[in-house]
Amino acid sequence: MRGMQNLIHGVAPLTHLGLIRAQGDDAAKFLHNQFTQDFVLLDLRQARLAGYCTAKGRLQASFIGFKRTETDLLLICSRDILAATMKRLSMFVLRAKVKLTDASDDFALYGLAGSALQNTIQNIASYKGDTWAKVDFDDISVINLYPADGVARALWIAPADHAAPAGESLSPELWDWSDVRSGIATVSQPTVEAFVPQMLNYESVGGVNFKKGCYPGQEVVARSQFRGTLKRRTYLAHASTLLKAGDEVFLPADEGQPCGTVVQAAASPKGGFDALVSMQISAFEAGDVRLSAADGAALQLSPPPYPLLADI
Repeated sequence: MRGMQNLIHGVAPLTHLGLIRAQGDDAAKFLHNQFTQDFVLLDLRQARLAGYCTAKGRLQASFIGFKRTETDLLLICSRDILAATMKRLSMFVLRAKVKLTDASDDFALYGLAGSALQNTIQNIASYKGDTWAKVDFDDISVINLYPADGVARALWIAPADHAAPAGESLSPELWDWSDVRSGIATVSQPTVEAFVPQMLNYESVGGVNFKKGCYPGQEVVARSQFRGTLKRRTYLAHASTLLKAGDEVFLPADEGQPCGTVVQAAASPKGGFDALVSMQISAFEAGDVRLSAADGAALQLSPPPYPLLADI
């Protein structure tokens, strides 16, 4: 999208996100056994996109997780599902040496985009721009994210009493739009248990490890991948009318059955709304998809801004 570089740059407070802290000798192993990603082999130079599935393989939460130390991990997730997610995870701690706490008030979380990210990293010799790479300096962690229309983006995490990162102020609304444009979907309350990970393209963006051991829903996730049963993917969409997470979309020829669901959406600074929509592959290929009803507002569809992997 032309002009993105002029729209998205600066520092945005991310108050819609929260943090779960896992501390203890078994913290990494415990999370490894619950999530779609490998946390045992996770080092201090990487973060992980990961999903937390039900036994039926449906995502009840998604995270960006990383280690502060080998026994201290943070999980970034949508704040509106944090309490329920932590309660669910706590049911399986049993005798594991791990303590789960809501650390949302203990840390400050900001999004950095464009010039603000460049200003932050120019003095960090070890910083690399690889997606999900993490670098620590002082008591700050910076996690590189997928770009949005070519604009570099990152998460900045530090103790709550730390000074905010330097840079021009960026509105949370514009950050939300950049999140949509990056193509990386986040599970929030309206979409809990609506998707298996591949319906959000997670296997193509580093959100699923098919070589790790068992976790809840692992058989369903693996079967979807290797038996060719996946029929839905997440695509970019634009509409002139309001789009919000949980909205259903339809094909004009089938008013009785939705062909997809809006995962997340944000107002576009250029007018209308942009969204990530998980829908039937055949519906995307058909090209004519409507919001809320078969005769609803038309969506302008485009592929995700990264390749969908056919072989893992």
